[in-house]
Amino acid sequence: MPVPDCSAPQTVAARAGTPGPCAGTSGVTVTVDFAAFGGTQETRCAAGSQANGVTALRNAGFTPEGTARWGLAFVCRIDSKPGPAQDPCVDTPPANAYWAYYHANQGATTWTYSSQGASTYVPPLGSIEAWAFGNSATPTKTPAQVRAGG
Repeated sequence: MPVPDCSAPQTVAARAGTPGPCAGTSGVTVTVDFAAFGGTQETRCAAGSQANGVTALRNAGFTPEGTARWGLAFVCRIDSKPGPAQDPCVDTPPANAYWAYYHANQGATTWTYSSQGASTYVPPLGSIEAWAFGNSATPTKTPAQVRAGG
């Protein structure tokens, strides 16, 4: 029986989400702020109920990558950011360079830092999942701006 290669980071391929926020409670909106890498904040809809935050991220069309040691219990990369030169994704990402994970329930006007990991948190329909890279970084756009498609 082959032995799995635990030295390589664990990747979960993205599925097709739709651009922009979900309408009402038709799914879970996922927004990823790539500002730390010179990019913009991208928002996509993961249609329907989502098993957890990692599933929502993937079903929205983003590609999460976990660490070699912990898998997707620690999201180390989203869409290949940061690159391997910045973080080899072997163990837990450093405290000053990680994907901060937030939620905003339907109607919320501010982000709530997640007290659970994305692999265990179950986002409610109509909510927003948000990711921003850096030491407790927050998304550039507010929940209202994300909902408005801005």
